Amino acid sequence: MKIIYMGTPDFAVPSLKALANSEHEVVAVFTQPDKPKGRKMILTPPDVKVCAAKLNIPVYQPTTFKDGKALEIINSYNPDVIVVAAYGKILPKSVLDAPKYGCVNIHGSLLPKYRGAAPIQQSVLNGDKITGVTTMLMDVGLDTGDILMTAQTEIGENETSGELFDRLAILGGGLILDTLFALENNTVTPQKQDESKACHTSKIDKSYCPIDFTKSAAEVHNQIRGLNPWPIATTQICGKNIKIYSSRLCEKSGKSGTIISVKPFVVACGEGSVEILELQPEGKKRMSSDAFIAGHKLCEGDTIG
Repeated sequence: MKIIYMGTPDFAVPSLKALANSEHEVVAVFTQPDKPKGRKMILTPPDVKVCAAKLNIPVYQPTTFKDGKALEIINSYNPDVIVVAAYGKILPKSVLDAPKYGCVNIHGSLLPKYRGAAPIQQSVLNGDKITGVTTMLMDVGLDTGDILMTAQTEIGENETSGELFDRLAILGGGLILDTLFALENNTVTPQKQDESKACHTSKIDKSYCPIDFTKSAAEVHNQIRGLNPWPIATTQICGKNIKIYSSRLCEKSGKSGTIISVKPFVVACGEGSVEILELQPEGKKRMSSDAFIAGHKLCEGDTIG
């Protein structure tokens, strides 16, 4: 197949590599414009652009699809299919209808669950045990198209969003190859999504960060791993803001928000408790809880949060 690939962040890189290393031909890549990043606001190319450059694939970074110029470029390549993974732009119907096999999206959830912007983080935040990747035929709705294929995987009890993100990205690379083979050989039947089971996710922001230790230990633990690697769960210790990177569940109990053990560093929740493993004090580097405790006079019964 002759493929145009559309994607932007690191999640989309494994699928691009898988397609580029297959019998298919990736003729062009569309990605978001370069954006300023970091404290110095250095103009930085998207991960997909960097990957495409290494693969010697032409890259296009349109700011809009409304003026028809992007469609002209797409039509000039006469693609069999457009593959989309975390592109970050809404495609108009004219683009969706351009390829022979349509536009196939790689989505980081088992649709119709978790349509929208943050399916991977939401699955961890909600404490789901199972998730996966879906390929679907795109339509004008947001992740509402017919399902082509899915691949499932279990979520580890201590797995972070970042770790799951990496695994699903690789899983998506294998699934898109299976999907294109099935489309080309007419061995897959698109399935309508069950709208009664649909739910949406919005973008995660820093309002999700503050930990409420009156919640259950499971909820606190899911928040900590669900917000890693960004934007990171937070609390306050001795009046200082602290980022909490990792934890694990404990069976000990006590008054919520109180330290019930210093070594290991265990904090009571509304139900159960969590052991804090890694944290980062304001203005300091990320460190183990043991290293943090060594430099702070904390006692059992002290409160945090």
